[in-house]
This record gives sequence, structure tokens and C-alpha cells, in this order.
Amino acid sequence: MAPSAVTVSPTVAAAEVSKAVTLKAGNGTPTVTSKQEATISSLLNGDWSAFTFNPIRESTVSRAMTRRYFADLDAYAESDIVIVGAGSCGLSTAYVLAKERPDLRIAIVEAGVAPGGGAWLGGQLFSAMVMRKPADAFLRDIGVEYEDEGDYVVVKHAALFTSTLLSKVLAMENVKLFNATAVEDLITRKEKDGSVRIAGVVTNWTLVSMHHDDQSCMDPNTINAPLVISTTGHDGPFGAFCVKRLVSMEQLEKLGGMRGLDMQTAEDAIVKRTREIVPGLIVGGMELSEVDGANRMGPTFGAMALSGVKAAEEALKVFEIRKKQNAV
Repeated sequence: MAPSAVTVSPTVAAAEVSKAVTLKAGNGTPTVTSKQEATISSLLNGDWSAFTFNPIRESTVSRAMTRRYFADLDAYAESDIVIVGAGSCGLSTAYVLAKERPDLRIAIVEAGVAPGGGAWLGGQLFSAMVMRKPADAFLRDIGVEYEDEGDYVVVKHAALFTSTLLSKVLAMENVKLFNATAVEDLITRKEKDGSVRIAGVVTNWTLVSMHHDDQSCMDPNTINAPLVISTTGHDGPFGAFCVKRLVSMEQLEKLGGMRGLDMQTAEDAIVKRTREIVPGLIVGGMELSEVDGANRMGPTFGAMALSGVKAAEEALKVFEIRKKQNAV
């Protein structure tokens, strides 16, 4: 039975109510003991002059952060799937994969401090986000409202889409986001036929990666995974990194390079061509435009979401095969 409501002043709220509430599992066994917590309504219009936070040592804050982060580093050093890039395509991929396979350990590596890529705004820094149908199905799945304009829909602010998707992905127990972290290289395995299979990523702090030229050697870290999904966007400081690395490894002869803007062909091509480029590496989103010489699509985002759906589908097709190969 839920505890009865308690009105708490800001002063009392800071110290919490002293009486503990014991929550019981279905079998009647006590499992969690907590204290009555303050609510916003209990804080409003209270005596703020007497307000105080609970006491804490600075080292406690440091330990609370570092203990959890290093536990995550340890847990995800062996991942099932690594997604490179936490833009609209990468987050969509993570959302679908984590829902379909909650047993998989999924690490997302994002070079920026703020995940979301270019999906916080529409075109030319305008607010609204346009998605052509049938990408509206993805919006309904994550619970984002939109205006229906016939062949396309409009979300009132792109940040509504991105923040909703990001919050859902981060709430999933089998997903960990490592932001401000760059992928500097790919872990490779040479097969008997001479081909190369991707078996993970090489990582470093983004700020370290940006200063390799003016500092002494700063070695990286690694994450092993039987499958990597790269969604780093078109060419840029960290964009299209994985496919550019394939060229330098002679696994691709050359990149096709992104062509001019053509919405009619670009979005279809990105979704249809989302695929495993070499064993162990699936590429989605605008990074594909650099591989295939596809057109850019401009300020329409349906292909980003549905390329993520397709990337998840392609991953589930080959995951068990790559997992067996990676165990050797």
C-alpha cells in the first residue's frame, strides 16, 4: 500500500522525512527501504530562507561519478554492438535494437559532448523538423506529436524529436552512451581468405584526439564487439570516419563522395542502401552518401530515422554469425 501523502516544507524536505517506508515484493519479503521524498508542490511557497541541501563532501560527488563510469567502462569493454555516432540515425538504431533485443549490450560512442548530431534544429537553424511519410510511423512509436501535411509531417521543434528519442534510449538498461569520446580506429581481424573483419573500435577522449598533433603520444582505449554500426554523418572533422578508414585499410577502393541535393532520390537511397559494408561493419545515415556517391537530402529527416530501423534489421540478420566469428 502506498504511503499517505505528507506536506513537507523546504527545510524538512532537504533532510527528508525520518520515517522509512518499507516496500515489499510480491512474496512479502522486504526489498527496498526508502524515505519519503519532497515534491515540487511541497517546495513551492515554502520558507526558502530556511532552505538547505543535504550535507555532502566533495569527494563523495567525485566517487559517485567515477565509480559508475569506470564500472561502465569495464562492463562495455566487451559489447555486443557498438554504434558510432549518436545523431538521429545512430539513436534510432539504438532504440530499435534495444527494444528488439534487450539481451544485447549496446555501446554508443559519440565524439560530441551533446548527443543528437544535427537533429536539434531543422534546416538553416530553423526550429521545425520535416519528415516525409512513412517516417511518421517512427514518431508515433516514440510518442512525438506532429502536424500532418499529407505527404509529410512537421514536428514543431526538432529538439522535441531528438530529446524524446535520446531520453528513451538512455533509459534502456542495455544501452550505454559514451559521449565526448571519439572513435580513432577500428579493431580488425584478418580472415583466412585475406579479407578483413571488423571486431570493435579504438577510442579516446575527443579532446585528446583533437590534440595528437601538438602533444606527445597519447595511446587510446578499445571496445571489442562482433558488430559495429557507423552513423557518423557525411564528411567532416569526425564525419564518415569509419568508411574513410576502410579506404586507408584498402577494404574500399575509394569513396564515392556526396553528390548535390536531391530529396526525391537521396532519402530512398540512404534507407535502401543501409547495409553491412564489410564483415562486422554496418553503415547507415549520411555516412553512406560518402560510400555510394549518393545525393544529399537537406532538411528532411525521415531517412535518418528509417535508416536506423534498417540498420537494426541488418544487424539482427548477421549478429549471431559475427558473434561466433568473434569468439575465435
